[in-house]
Amino acid sequence: MTELIPAPRSVVAASGEVRLTAHSQLYAGTGAEGVGHWLRTVLWQATGLPLREGRELDDTDGDGIGLRLDPELGPEEYRLVSDGSGVLIKGGSAAGVFWGAQTLRQLLGPDAYRRAPLGRDRTWAVPHVTIEDTPRFRWRGLMLDVARHFMPKEGVLRYLDLMAAHKLNVFHFHLTDDQGWRVEIERYPKLTEVGSWRARTKFGHRASPLWEEKPHGGFYTQDDIREIVAYAAERHISVVPEIDVPGHSQAAIAAYPELGNTDVIDTTSLSVWDNWGISHNVLAPTDNTLRFYEGVFEEVLGLFPGEFIHIGGDECAKEQWRESPTAQARIEELGVGDEDGLQSWFVRHFDKWLTARGRRLIGWDEILEGGLAPGAAVSSWRGYAGGITAARAGHDVVMCPQEQVYLDHRQHGGADEPVPIGYVRNLEDVFRFSPVPVELGPEEALHVLGTQANLWTEVMEDAGRVDYQAFPRLAAFAEVAWSALPAPAERDFADFERRMTAHYGRLDALGVGYRPPAGPHPWQRRPGVIGRPIDGAPPNV
Repeated sequence: MTELIPAPRSVVAASGEVRLTAHSQLYAGTGAEGVGHWLRTVLWQATGLPLREGRELDDTDGDGIGLRLDPELGPEEYRLVSDGSGVLIKGGSAAGVFWGAQTLRQLLGPDAYRRAPLGRDRTWAVPHVTIEDTPRFRWRGLMLDVARHFMPKEGVLRYLDLMAAHKLNVFHFHLTDDQGWRVEIERYPKLTEVGSWRARTKFGHRASPLWEEKPHGGFYTQDDIREIVAYAAERHISVVPEIDVPGHSQAAIAAYPELGNTDVIDTTSLSVWDNWGISHNVLAPTDNTLRFYEGVFEEVLGLFPGEFIHIGGDECAKEQWRESPTAQARIEELGVGDEDGLQSWFVRHFDKWLTARGRRLIGWDEILEGGLAPGAAVSSWRGYAGGITAARAGHDVVMCPQEQVYLDHRQHGGADEPVPIGYVRNLEDVFRFSPVPVELGPEEALHVLGTQANLWTEVMEDAGRVDYQAFPRLAAFAEVAWSALPAPAERDFADFERRMTAHYGRLDALGVGYRPPAGPHPWQRRPGVIGRPIDGAPPNV
């Protein structure tokens, strides 16, 4: 009962239990109907209990479930009471009720996460308990890179379920990069006809001599995207799409060569990139490029109704701009000084364009260089420094420092780790991550919207590898994002490990191919594949 992840704010246990039976009912008050439909569906799948629709909890014999809104609670706050009257979940909004329903599912045990009953008699019981809970951060995110290795739609929907089970509520959808364009844009069909697949793929780090000599690709139709967004909304997850500009754009240039720096290279010879790293083939700073991407973003806005649109803005190589007469003339015309100023002009153009349409731009912390509009937000990935600078300048920040919460980084220093990348970040390291830099004062810290873990998939060729890198560390990250934890050194990791013992059973029921505490299974290893391990402890700056 106390083995809940993430840890609630308050748990008061009592003796007794509520037993769910074939006669149990589930009622959902006004505003909670969607949560009631979701809960009835997943519990019927797992238990076989029909949980017929009830009118009020009081109409049952103490074995029912009630869902209600309570305006006195915060937007995502909930209160779960299990006693002689049944189970009642109140939330400040439907989202709060939903997070309470996720806690109820944990209380029922690991088998409540299965897709069908196991076919043996068992008791489904909720212990008598009062749980009061609310999240620490409004942005509790996971970024999934589907550009480097494509994840089919069903896999994305599965990850939304995994996010919801851990009370994560922002899905950062990295849809475009040098190695692939993954979203259908109707006015520019070549983006997917050409840009969504590459002829072969580097296997391992870019220094690896190994190649997978077969085409790789895929994309989401606009109806696929609508389905993903709707599925996420039912789980109270907002989707933030990322369309990367002006760097990380070789797939787009391969599809439409006029987008590249045609006065420097023959862009018609480019193909979708098959290697990892930073491509030098970046967008040309022309009016044609701006109009093209305005067309892209117009369709993106129609597909993604959320507040934020991510424009990337990171790792833009400047070599071609330095050699391009067109780019140099643009620098002089705009009076922006140099190539860094040119990138800032590019970002600020879309900052203003999105603001005029009621949306907010968010980008990686490189977008700070050159200044931003007041409403723009920053994903701080190069350590904490960008987030500190942004918050002090009055910009909202999502903290996702690569040294702490890039889940492509290896989980152990042993030779059995598959394709070892980056610093060792084990379960305890992630559990002790602190999203709010100590350098920020109380007012500045209010600009930290929350935090996000990132899954870059260069060396994650399938869903099994994504699972291995994400879990169990994503469970620790979810607790950091949700729970009001003490300072990192004061956190009780032994208690978290105890709760994880039960949580592994939930992950097993969900079919998650996590890294076992004792190390990878034989089939999870990748012997002989070169990675990019970094020795020592990561900087905490």
